Amino acid sequence: MIDVDLIAYLESFLTPRRLGLYQKVLNERTNYFTVAIEDVYQLHNTSAVIRSCDVFGIQNVHVIEEVNVKRIDREIAMGAQKWVDINRHGTTTACLKTLKDKGYQIVATTPHNDSMVLQEFDITKPSAFFFGREQQGLSDTVLDAADSMLHIPMVGFTESLNISVSAAIILQHVTAQLRASDIIWQLSEEEKLQKRMEWAKKAIKSHKQIIARYHENK
Repeated sequence: MIDVDLIAYLESFLTPRRLGLYQKVLNERTNYFTVAIEDVYQLHNTSAVIRSCDVFGIQNVHVIEEVNVKRIDREIAMGAQKWVDINRHGTTTACLKTLKDKGYQIVATTPHNDSMVLQEFDITKPSAFFFGREQQGLSDTVLDAADSMLHIPMVGFTESLNISVSAAIILQHVTAQLRASDIIWQLSEEEKLQKRMEWAKKAIKSHKQIIARYHENK
């Protein structure tokens, strides 16, 4: 059980400005949608997708490392890796199972296979958006498991967009629709408390000593 008094004690060490920013951002966070990145080779692409998730309020990102092991490029992620939860999976199958068990429909982003256009996407189901490798796209494992397939309509000679650009466009569209809907998409109160605790610890370098002092005085 989360100690609400401890959270309040930790937050008393934050400036009002920072605390207000945390509260504002937290109120816009969601787990209704999530993102999975499958073995993307270019490091900056993975980092840029994580940055987009932070920008559009996606709290959890799933990184599949079956072929390529990821390191987060701090410059490109611009600190987003501190505030977005990064879940790592050794195989695509494991990631799919985890997300399905959590109740997400699997949405494969692909320009092929008669996928629907972004504007037709139905936001009424919690969804995990899968993005694949730069050249090969998503694996057959994801495509076979997908409940839905999605693409961004394009009218030029180029067939596809960079993965980080695609992620940004899709996330902006679906989260804007989500916030304009009657769907309850916000984090639960328990999830918010958990994030408040984690974010306060990340912001306070001496949080271990402060927590120890709190327990001594209690």
